Amino acid sequence: MSVPAAKTGGPGEAQARHVAIIMDGNGRWAKKRRMPRAFGHQKGVEAVRALVRGAQGLGLEVLTLYAFSTENWRRPEDEISDLMGLMERFILSDLEEMAGNNIRLKIIGDYKAFKGELVDLIEGALTRTAANTGTTIAVALNYGSMDEIARAATKAAAEGPITPETIARHLDTADLPPLDLLIRTSGEERLSNFLLWQAAYAELWFTDVLWPDFTADHLKQAMQDFATRERRYGGR
Repeated sequence: MSVPAAKTGGPGEAQARHVAIIMDGNGRWAKKRRMPRAFGHQKGVEAVRALVRGAQGLGLEVLTLYAFSTENWRRPEDEISDLMGLMERFILSDLEEMAGNNIRLKIIGDYKAFKGELVDLIEGALTRTAANTGTTIAVALNYGSMDEIARAATKAAAEGPITPETIARHLDTADLPPLDLLIRTSGEERLSNFLLWQAAYAELWFTDVLWPDFTADHLKQAMQDFATRERRYGGR
């Protein structure tokens, strides 16, 4: 695994290039308002839309969002159907704006496990934004980090000896800069099978804010906190 060079200066100099977010709390947000979970997911999508717009002025190269995990298939069928429908509507309504703002869309995980219509929309969006050179929005769909590492290790073994470097070359994020900062909303403090390999030297930032209430200002706050930390990568 490639580890970024240790920071040589004092606190206040680090600029996060790659931030990832575990978007948690849609259901609890809805429950607090005595509304169905589907309403919480809808508001969560609106929060994604607003965050993508607001993040463009923060100097980020990559924003990775945990949208649908391999474990989410265990949820009730109607909730999964609602989530799929929200993904479809988001792509249909926001693709041209993202493309016009020079945003590149990337998917990590096995999105081809979804139904054909959604796969076609995703692949169309990937093609539409492939040449863009601004912020990359990496969306984790049907993603689980243990599955990713197992897939990468299998590919590495087919080429020869398995090393951290050969595994890293086959991760879904291999073409992205190293993860700097991982954020989780809703007060939970665990990684939930998200970017386990990539988070080895990432800074962690937890907030009690439920995802639908998370804004670009919260992201800016997290990045400002990141900038005060001295990253040692196991050194002194």
